[in-house]
Amino acid sequence: MPNAQDPMTNLLPEMAENWQKTLNWQPTEEQQARLQHLYELILEGNRQLNLTRITEPQEFWEKHLWDSLRGIAPRQQLISSLEVGASVIDIGTGAGFPGVPIAIVAPNSTITLVDSTRKKMTFIDKILSELALNNAKTLVGRAEEIGQQQQHRENYDMALIRAVGNASVCAEYTLPLLKKGGLAVIYRGTWTQEETTALQDAVQQLGGEIESIEQFVTPLSNSIRHCLYLRKVTTTPAKFPRAVGIPTQKPL
Repeated sequence: MPNAQDPMTNLLPEMAENWQKTLNWQPTEEQQARLQHLYELILEGNRQLNLTRITEPQEFWEKHLWDSLRGIAPRQQLISSLEVGASVIDIGTGAGFPGVPIAIVAPNSTITLVDSTRKKMTFIDKILSELALNNAKTLVGRAEEIGQQQQHRENYDMALIRAVGNASVCAEYTLPLLKKGGLAVIYRGTWTQEETTALQDAVQQLGGEIESIEQFVTPLSNSIRHCLYLRKVTTTPAKFPRAVGIPTQKPL
């Protein structure tokens, strides 16, 4: 078994061709070095914090780095808004995905990384400092509470969430935080037409619309993944998001 402290066993694959072919983009040398450093910091933090079970280099590249950037890279409009300085919020960032890789490749944007676990956020602060990512900051809190705070509500151009639960819950977490015209990007594994029908009603109640649902295949393991893009079209009613715990117990 490779020694986790031996740097030679912890080299990320460069994957320049794969980046280019799948996302029409590839990291600069400096970005590649930062992604590598991020990987090393996550491996180190994992020993205390159980941040991720995905630690093997190729799997980490695909499931954390490629997957994070797949949500934005193919859409030129998103890339353009990040280049000119979009404000982005990453809800439930956990070990820093997708927000930290996006902060690395979009230095003009400002990224707020949200998680309710203070220990994780303290660790992410260390990562941001080590990687000199001055365009990202952490916020300890619950999406239901942050969405009702004046300094955050309807304040972001883009909201990201890697979904583990119900997509309607993800919509209730993200849409209240967006400015009119802003975009929520929900990262999903599987997805069905029935789920689209249920989501449409929830999104409408929250002042949004489903702009697109993209299905794609990951480049190494050929897994099917989805990204849901929700556009904020009108002001979210003041009652959303509902109090902590209610969105998950009673999805819209």
